[in-house]
Amino acid sequence: MMETSDILKRVRRVEIKTRGLSRNIFAGQYHSAFKGRGMTFSEVREYQYGDDTRNIDWNVTARYNHPYVKVFEEERELTVMLVVDVSASREFGTVERWKKNQITEIAAVIAFSAIQNNDKIGVILFSGKIEKFIPPKKGRAHILRVIRELVGFQPDDRGTDIAGALEYLTGAIKKRCTCFVISDFIDDHPLERPLAIANRKHDVVALRVHDRREGELPPVGLLYLKDAETGERAWVDTYSRRAREAYRELAAARERELERVFKQAGVDVASIRADEDYVRALVALFQRRVTGY
Repeated sequence: MMETSDILKRVRRVEIKTRGLSRNIFAGQYHSAFKGRGMTFSEVREYQYGDDTRNIDWNVTARYNHPYVKVFEEERELTVMLVVDVSASREFGTVERWKKNQITEIAAVIAFSAIQNNDKIGVILFSGKIEKFIPPKKGRAHILRVIRELVGFQPDDRGTDIAGALEYLTGAIKKRCTCFVISDFIDDHPLERPLAIANRKHDVVALRVHDRREGELPPVGLLYLKDAETGERAWVDTYSRRAREAYRELAAARERELERVFKQAGVDVASIRADEDYVRALVALFQRRVTGY
């Protein structure tokens, strides 16, 4: 377990890096990619050629015997929810970084981007159960609390239940929000239906953080492997081409199924490797949301 002083140092490092990124790179991209909850009435003005006739204010038009229209403005303020996987499988990495560190920084940079756009930010930390719920709020002090939880949180449960987290989200957050589910999406629970239900009520975005060795094994001889969530252990002969191919095929099948589930639910997704620069993946995601491709 990390000491309080170590947690505070990591919080400070994460804050410095991610606040700068969100200010210099993501501010405009985030603003364009994620819209407000709806339209609010602004004013009434005279009808102009090309105005939508559905916006004509008939009461004012009748009073002045001349067509007037209602003008609406986008309601910019969003509620952003970070639904973050804190299960045991995030504590894995084979190159430079654990998935946990990547997840923390991605969550932090989104949080700072949201706060710079005057949006509220809330957090659901989940494993095989709901570990913690932080209601949406604004402000730097709130953001630092979020980062502190992400850096130092120790879950009670080691498993993963994304469906349960999404069901909790739909019950806890009544108004439409933008929801980032940040996880490795290694989960045996059926996901398609709860993901589709959550995306109908909210704007759900999936950020999948994975490690290269979850897709293929290197030929390095006998490996003693342990499932971080179930505790199941096994010896694997990685010199065996058949074993490596079976592992690769299983990972590829899981990848195809996830792609199908995301597409069926209509959820935007970015797949980010733990040792890769997440900035490029997030910028590409934001651009896709603006352009549509």
